[in-house]
Amino acid sequence: MRSTFGERVARCARRPVERYVWAGYAVVAVAFAAASDLTTHRVWGWSAGAGYALAALLASGSAPRPAVRAVAVAGAAVLPLVGLVVAGLGQSEVAVVERSGRLLAATGSPYVTAPAAVPDFDPYLPGMAVFGMLPGDPRWWLAGAFVACLTAARPRGVGALLACPLVALPFAVGGVDLPVAGLMCLGLALAGRDRPGAAGLALGAAAALKWTAWPALPVALALVAVRQGARPALRCAGAGLGTATVLVLPFALTDPAGFFHNVVAFPLGLTATASPAGSPLPGHLLAEHVPGGTVIALALLTSGALLLGASLALRPPETVGAAARRLALGLGLATALMPATRFGYLVYPLLLAAPAYGTARRATEVTDRSPERTPA
Repeated sequence: MRSTFGERVARCARRPVERYVWAGYAVVAVAFAAASDLTTHRVWGWSAGAGYALAALLASGSAPRPAVRAVAVAGAAVLPLVGLVVAGLGQSEVAVVERSGRLLAATGSPYVTAPAAVPDFDPYLPGMAVFGMLPGDPRWWLAGAFVACLTAARPRGVGALLACPLVALPFAVGGVDLPVAGLMCLGLALAGRDRPGAAGLALGAAAALKWTAWPALPVALALVAVRQGARPALRCAGAGLGTATVLVLPFALTDPAGFFHNVVAFPLGLTATASPAGSPLPGHLLAEHVPGGTVIALALLTSGALLLGASLALRPPETVGAAARRLALGLGLATALMPATRFGYLVYPLLLAAPAYGTARRATEVTDRSPERTPA
């Protein structure tokens, strides 16, 4: 009875906090809608603001938490996605994915060989073009892949994650980072379940979508090596690198110039055409305002990668939570230091924190349920 009473007390204590969280999200969403000059952002902001406000009202009463979160997810993610797709509105990422799918089907390569303007560039790896080849708006498939991966990874509070503005906004208007982050979460979760081959396949698929997934491979390998030994780690590495190689290398060899200009030079800010990813984070500010700032930012980015690698060698993570925290830290630093960067990339450390939180919660619950021992 004591544990049941404790759970009830905890739920009562958390409810006011959750109410204030939803209310805060509502203020942020409405302010975002009022400040943005993009139609997609305004549509999302007003819809999300209404959903969050209703969730805050329900959380103030006796509505069960799943119902409150369902209302928030509906208003912040599902309804704006449906509305924007029906209206044919989306961020530029959607058009890039659609065009890359058409190019892949027509020419065998998703890239323009000599891109000259921003709309010509495709900064994603070849796997992303598959979403553009599927019928309908790519956002249906991007969102579906993300939800499927997140559900399979089984972090705590999936509904709360989907309702978070950093997730709900790209879910509705673009969403290319979400399936990448979802596959990374799934890969780490599978590594923690002692399934190295499946973990490698998931991470290899993520690595075929965007460069941002590649740091997850060494982190997962370190986790598998600590938990299971060298042979399973090699199996994970083979599956991951093999999958990524099969999905990426043929296109790099077919059109090496187009591949380099689109997925290497453009994201790093090394082309004459500036990337629209220009959030005022340290790497972008260095590149914009300091002589040689791009080189400095890239040097800092490389140093961060080396430090992450050294930490994996000297103190490899032993749990999924530790691995997720290490990867979240690395991607957070990368987001801050890339010359061409966006605040939206913070969705990676946010989602990767979920496995760490879920692991800690489960460990705490197991400890709480353990029978009390009487000192001898």
